[in-house]
Order: sequence, then structure tokens, then C-alpha cells
Amino acid sequence: MLANPALMTRAQPDDNVGIIFPSAGLQITDKDKMVDKVDDISDTVDRYRDVINNLTFSDYLNGYPQLKAASGDVANQLRDLRGNKANATAGVALAVTVPNETLPFAFITKAYGTVHLRANVAQSDIAYLDGVANGSVIPVPGDQNNLRSSANGLAALTTDYGIAVAHEFSVAGHPVSLGVTPKIQKTWLYNYTASIYNYDKNDLNGSRYRNDNTGFNIDAGLATPLGDNWTLGVTGQNLVSRDLQTKETNGYRDTYQIRPLVTSGLSWSGGPFTAALDVDLTETKRFKSQANSQYAGVGGEYRVLDWLALRAGYRADMKSADENVFTAGFGVSPFHNAVHLDLAGSVGDNNTWGAMMQLGFNF
Repeated sequence: MLANPALMTRAQPDDNVGIIFPSAGLQITDKDKMVDKVDDISDTVDRYRDVINNLTFSDYLNGYPQLKAASGDVANQLRDLRGNKANATAGVALAVTVPNETLPFAFITKAYGTVHLRANVAQSDIAYLDGVANGSVIPVPGDQNNLRSSANGLAALTTDYGIAVAHEFSVAGHPVSLGVTPKIQKTWLYNYTASIYNYDKNDLNGSRYRNDNTGFNIDAGLATPLGDNWTLGVTGQNLVSRDLQTKETNGYRDTYQIRPLVTSGLSWSGGPFTAALDVDLTETKRFKSQANSQYAGVGGEYRVLDWLALRAGYRADMKSADENVFTAGFGVSPFHNAVHLDLAGSVGDNNTWGAMMQLGFNF
């Protein structure tokens, strides 16, 4: 229902009010462990600055070995950091559904965000530090202020407040359910760009790097049965395109793209087994500086008992911009299905992992 409002028409006649609180998920990809490296290089640079700012005439006569060692350490860490990126996505949702035979509806609140970190290492910094380390460059206090490598942290947090409604129609004698979710959409954007030598990831959400924008958007969905076991669905999220610019920080500005995401889905259910296939028909866009993704996923469920289901799946990025992940989890629904708890985890290449949970209540 959170993904496709049309599915609200599939409620049973004796279903009452349903609450989902919360539905939450997180995925992180940090292939190069960039976050740790940025923290490490800050410590090394502090040592480098302390040495160069306290150079004495005697140190110059002795060939400043401490500074050479510190400079070489910084250069090596810059090489290791060059081209590094890290990404994270997260979301949480609340829904209150009121089923009925005429016009089922739901109150929905969703918050979801993305974070993109990248290192911009200047080759001139490495050349200078290597020169100090091998003695071909004579350091002068203050030279370190000319180093130009930087790190950029971009984040977007979007909150939707909407009311979903759905209705089943008969098209040439065939049932077709349609649902729409008009919503108010507020987005906060963060652009933290700073020298890599004093970058502090805790400053990413600072108010001086933040701006926000509020607008209108709409989601829609369609669902129809194909025979006794098959269901076809199509969803469209954020059907109103919007381009939102970040604040300019240290000469850098980016654009966050909200674009329609259209997904087709096909599911089969028979006995204790359920299987589903989802394919994105459009690309997922984020910041303009990020590559686009387009996902396809397959999953299955086996209901071991009336109150226990085991699940597994696989999701691939057809654009190869994001990591492919395997997922596994389970769902329990004790107390005559009055409570539903779903838990799952995901894992992929390049230090990618995720976790998801959903708790629901039926009254």
C-alpha cells in the first residue's frame, strides 16, 4: 500500500483500520571506507601542521626528518583517498488505512533521504607533499594553507504528507483498481564542501549549509488480477518533476532532481508460495553529480505457518551505478494477524549493507 495505493481495494470485508508504524529502511555503500579515511587524514594533517608550524633553524640544519615523515604520510593517504565515494539512503513511513468497499483511504507520512560523499584530491597537493618528503621542496610555514584538496557532502531529506484513495473499476468486465496519493512535499538540501584537511562529517547537517523547498506532488498506482494467481501492477511516484538547487558553498552548488519513478510489477501467489518481479521503467535520479540508477528485483515468500513467513530476494541496478544486493528476512503475524512484524537485511559487494523493518497493527 505504501508503494501502490491501488492495493487498498484488496482489503477483505472484515478488515478494519490498519496502522503501519514504523516502516523503516537503510542502505549504505562505503566501498573504500571513505568516512574512516577522512577522519584519519585529519589526524595526520594535525600532526603535519604542528610540525611545520614549530620548525626551528636547527630542524632545517638536520633536514627536518619529522616533517618529511609527516608529509609523506599525508601524501600516501591522499593517494588512497583519491576517487573515493560513499553513499547512503534511508527512509521511514507511517500509514493509517481505513478500508471500505466504496473508497478506501489512508493517511500517509513518509520521510526519505540520500547522502553522497566524495573526495576531490588535487594532484598538486600530492606533488608538493612528496617534494617535502623527498627533500626536493623546501617547506615554509604557511605553505600548507595552499593545499587544495576538498571533500564534498551532499544530502537531501524529503518528507511527504499525503492522503491516498483508491477505487475498483470494471473495464470490459475486468476489475482494475486505481489509486492516487496527492501530497505536500518538503525537501531539505545540504551542501557541505570544505578542505579535506579539516573536514568534519558532523558539520554536514549544519544550518549554514542547508536550504529547503516546499511543493506539491502526486503518486499513482494501478493493479489488476490476471487469472486466479497473477496480479499486475504499475506505480508512479513523484509524477511532478522538480529541480531544487543547494546553497552555494565554497564556490560549489548542485541540483537535486525529483523525477517520476515508474515501476511495473508482476506477482504470483499459490498456496504457501508468493513470488514477485519488479522492474523500473524510468531511472532513479538524485543529485546531478551522481549517476542515475534503474532497478530490477525479484523476491519470494514461503509461508511456513499461518503466522510465520520466510522471504528472500535480489535487486540489481541495470545502470551499474549502485550495488546489487541480496536480501533475506522473515515476517511474523501473531494474535490472529492483529500484529505484523517484518524484518530483513541486505548485503552486496563493496561494503554494502542494509536493514529494513515494518511493524503493523490491525484493529
